[in-house]
Amino acid sequence: MSQHLLLIPLSLLFIVFPNPISASQIIQKFKEAPQFYNSADCPILDPGNDDDDVSAKPIFCSRRAVHVAMTLDTAYIRGSVAAVLSVLQHSSCPENIVFHFVASASADASSLRSTVSASFPYLEFKVYVFNVSSVSRLISSSIRSALDCPLNYARSYLADLLPPCVRRVVYLDSDLILVDDIAKLAATDLGRDTVLAAPEYCNANFTSYFTSAFWSNPTLSLTFADRKACYFNTGVMVIDLSRWREGEYTARIEDWMAMQKRMRIYELGSLPPFLLVFAGLIKPVNHRWNQHGLGGDNFRGLCRDLHPGPVSLLHWSGKGKPWDRLDAGRPCPLDALWSPYDLLQTPFALDS
Repeated sequence: MSQHLLLIPLSLLFIVFPNPISASQIIQKFKEAPQFYNSADCPILDPGNDDDDVSAKPIFCSRRAVHVAMTLDTAYIRGSVAAVLSVLQHSSCPENIVFHFVASASADASSLRSTVSASFPYLEFKVYVFNVSSVSRLISSSIRSALDCPLNYARSYLADLLPPCVRRVVYLDSDLILVDDIAKLAATDLGRDTVLAAPEYCNANFTSYFTSAFWSNPTLSLTFADRKACYFNTGVMVIDLSRWREGEYTARIEDWMAMQKRMRIYELGSLPPFLLVFAGLIKPVNHRWNQHGLGGDNFRGLCRDLHPGPVSLLHWSGKGKPWDRLDAGRPCPLDALWSPYDLLQTPFALDS
């Protein structure tokens, strides 16, 4: 029998690996975003106080800058890049925005930093390493494993992670986009002593966020007795870090997490401790700043519509993420609003 040499074009050659590559091992590459510039009437940033961190650029301690905090990891990096682009694109003063990214100590912070720099070469940002061991011992299992990730709890430690000169920060989840100027949200009036501002939803069934063991306990059930407690989503918050530090609110949240270890009082990850400490004590923000729940519920992630009213921020909280549904070819209608901010460089995309 004669033998023939079969030439296979490289473009059609597939390599089969003995073990499948997980999604977290795939290196995602992103396109470079355009550079955004301040409008003529943007304020000149102050250099900060003499006792501020002199090793940092003045913008990192400026009170006039808009400070934004987000977490950063390989699983959600695509969403984070889209969120950053949306913030910059809709800002009147994008050069006055500073990003503070928090990454797990187990993550490749250098790679994450390079990814952000490649897409946003002119972005002012820092990456802070979060040692999750301090919080891992306090985490109890919840209704969805993704909610148990220690990095979800980083928002409780921003006052410790960020420099003392950062006095106010806007915390954003990675599964959202802004369609309005973030400076409006950052300028929320917190009054004389309020620590936190967020959209709150008093029509939600607040009792459902805690177990029957909590409500039947004669002491615990009085936690909200002297305040009108309402649900709020912790994916979008304006936080006065100076007041947080003074009030030692991280310790208060940890106390409730320790209680949860001894007696199961809630089911939903990092949200309930925030509610236990802050519900009924926050400054309400217009609902337009967190059109949340677009990822559906925590079990099936079904498509949802927008809440009635104007929209400044769309938030895909819940199980379904727009990038996953788009890749699977089963997007929800509102995922089309996220897609224009997706900077993912696909393998077959041509450079423009």
